[in-house]
Amino acid sequence: QVQLVESGGGLVQPGGSLRLSCAASGSISSINAMGWYRQAPGKQRELVAGITRGGSTNYAGSVKGRFTISRDNAKNTVYLQMNSLKPEDTAVYYCNIDADVVEGLWARRGVDYWGQGTQVTVSS
Repeated sequence: QVQLVESGGGLVQPGGSLRLSCAASGSISSINAMGWYRQAPGKQRELVAGITRGGSTNYAGSVKGRFTISRDNAKNTVYLQMNSLKPEDTAVYYCNIDADVVEGLWARRGVDYWGQGTQVTVSS
């Protein structure tokens, strides 16, 4: 079993900052891509930022220059530093990993896992 535990969400004023963390644990042999998604009420879930094992990153246009994704491979953890937050950033943020895992005698590659979500509210 693989577990993802997210932390760092909350209420912040416009222009403020938050840092999200997502730690993966369990029968993981390797984590490939890691990413953050968000879903606002009435909207579809969208990719915010992604990072490969080698450190290549990609961002949604709406957050480019304000958000920074990073990862610590030794800790199986991905971070999202969010600066200059806007009310339109309000959403539930989910972390996602693509991992190679071991289940008993079996090894599975490229399995998708999601965190439970953490609420980010940007409001004055």
